[in-house]
Amino acid sequence: MPTIRTAADLGLRLRTAADIPDLIGAAYGADSVILHADDLAPEFLDLRSGLLGELFQKATNYRLPLALVLADTDAYGPRFSELALEHRQHPLICFFDSEEAARAWLERV
Repeated sequence: MPTIRTAADLGLRLRTAADIPDLIGAAYGADSVILHADDLAPEFLDLRSGLLGELFQKATNYRLPLALVLADTDAYGPRFSELALEHRQHPLICFFDSEEAARAWLERV
């Protein structure tokens, strides 16, 4: 059974770009990580900031599967919804509306 950690398990919240390496380091030994909307500063959910892209790039570079749990991706704008839709086929990063769905996906990754 894979080791799935949440940001809360790791004692982390992502507020700035400097927190991204902390997440990668804290996740060492885990097979994957679940991030909830509350784990991310609003800037991460604003695509113009580039923070989410930076997070995705680091996770991909380190082959760390990420599941993002957001109740409504439409709430963050149409481009964000498109991003979430595009990531349905991504092998390492996917969006979900519940932690249960996220865990089910991560157990298969």
